Amino acid sequence: MTSSQVPEHAAELGALRARRRRISRARVLRASVPYLLLLPVAVVIGAVLGYPLYKLATLSFQQYGLPELIQRKGTWIGFDNYQSVLRDSVFWDTLVRTLLFTAANVGLTIVLGTLIALLLVQVSAWVRVLLSVGLVLVWSMPAVVAVQVFYWMTNFQNGVLNYVVAQVGFGAEQHDWYATTFSKLAMVTLLIVWGAIPFVTITVYAGLAQVPRELVEAAEIDGAGPIRVFRDVTFPILKPILLILTSLSIIWDFAVFTQPYLLISPSQIDATNYLMGVYVFIEGYSQSDFGRGAAISLLMVVMVAALSVIPVRRMARSEDV
Repeated sequence: MTSSQVPEHAAELGALRARRRRISRARVLRASVPYLLLLPVAVVIGAVLGYPLYKLATLSFQQYGLPELIQRKGTWIGFDNYQSVLRDSVFWDTLVRTLLFTAANVGLTIVLGTLIALLLVQVSAWVRVLLSVGLVLVWSMPAVVAVQVFYWMTNFQNGVLNYVVAQVGFGAEQHDWYATTFSKLAMVTLLIVWGAIPFVTITVYAGLAQVPRELVEAAEIDGAGPIRVFRDVTFPILKPILLILTSLSIIWDFAVFTQPYLLISPSQIDATNYLMGVYVFIEGYSQSDFGRGAAISLLMVVMVAALSVIPVRRMARSEDV
């Protein structure tokens, strides 16, 4: 290489390095665009959820009753509220009862909602419209109104349910549907599942529109029955949707308050039929122990997050396949 070629070679190397830097900067900018677009949403969610959680966590470490509420200043007691809750047998009984209650509600809601969605695909157009209108009306009914209607239907003195059962000949005309803890929670389960089915049905029905008709017809030609078609063709496509619905149902049903509190009635609420949503209300507000109530609330957040891990992880794995 001659002396005249050295500056030219150096200039080429410099231009090449500058171009590589521009390319790398462009790649970094393109890769960061999605995160920059999500940043405002993350900031808003962090502000909306982060500050209340911070205040709730701070409150859970304090003795905060009515005197402290009036003075607007609590007494720091460390982990005493958590120790008090975790040593309380009522808390553990309520937790087990709530887990069983949640499993029953989520299972019934997902199964029945999916079956009704499959039915919507098979019926005629006018029947589909009629069922869809009914589902929307159920979905739009406020929880308080639904409780009052359901309580009237199951009233042991003049309820419609007792009248129908007596006319059919399956029971007494004044059967008390709220006589035991199991029957009380069973009535609450029926009400919650009835109100939650429309959301699941409409969502799954929308997901069924993504199932290729060609795959279903090919499976039917190969001799697959309806159950086999659903298992091998429909279910894999619906799986992410069902996992999302399961996660949402767990969050809603684990902390449900309005339906059990109003349907069982405050006068009949006691430690034998507590659910976690009712338990935290009784401990925090009815007994004016806001620090203890905050501790129970944070424990509920941790438990709901733990229960939601399995469906979320399975959903992530299904998306990677």
